[in-house]
Amino acid sequence: MSVRILARKEESRVKVAVSGKGGVGKTLIAGGLAYSFFKKGLKTIAIDADPSPNLALTLGLPREEARRILPISENKDLIESKTSTGYAGVFRLSFNVDDVARDYAVDTPFGVKLIVMGTVKSMGSGCTCPANAVIRALLRHLVVERDEAVVLDMEAGVEHMGRGTAQHVDTMLVVADANLKALETAKRINDLAVQASIKQVFLVGNKVENERQRETIEEFADANNLKLLDIVPFDLAVVEAEMRGETPLKNKDCVALNAVQRLCEKLMTNRFENC
Repeated sequence: MSVRILARKEESRVKVAVSGKGGVGKTLIAGGLAYSFFKKGLKTIAIDADPSPNLALTLGLPREEARRILPISENKDLIESKTSTGYAGVFRLSFNVDDVARDYAVDTPFGVKLIVMGTVKSMGSGCTCPANAVIRALLRHLVVERDEAVVLDMEAGVEHMGRGTAQHVDTMLVVADANLKALETAKRINDLAVQASIKQVFLVGNKVENERQRETIEEFADANNLKLLDIVPFDLAVVEAEMRGETPLKNKDCVALNAVQRLCEKLMTNRFENC
């Protein structure tokens, strides 16, 4: 196998989780990144792990089609087919999930495959154990065993860190705007991600309207030892597109999405500098 083919295979294995406080715009970052990876020629899977999934809309699916997608965590027939032993209260926790990745990935207008995962509940939830087993096995399969680029749009807040949802990713992007509450949440997620031994953890400033907001994010990052990857500016075109129920990804002149493309470039460059 040639050196270029080996390098290309390594490129395709980029695995990124996008997290942050609710309302900071992490879904736009996740969708924009997934599309950017696809435009680079990488097979890309986007995983919506938010309990209020909206990534389908960002990736250009019509509302009616997005509403019809049943999250893996709520697909009782699928979960039973994978975990049932025929005995009440006894579940099979080892099974193949190749077919789940194949059959439940939705094609989107921007070339990215989408899997709506739903939320991994706490292990103390009793009857959710089979659903947990399916989701965890599928996440491991997608992130560890397959060669596609993977972008996870995580549940808002810090709770998902305790569930290990992003356990196997290479990179965690923690998104925050200039609001102190969002920045404090970002610091907690950052600290938990570092404790979880995620290889790379970066802060991304988003919805930044002016120099003072930029300075606020930069100063907070410096004071708290957070690695600031880049700043994504506020873009009225994003707001207007979402008010119309359209995806901003259609707008080639969108300033915010150009910044997300820059994030993609930095992630790819940083990945190989640290190999």
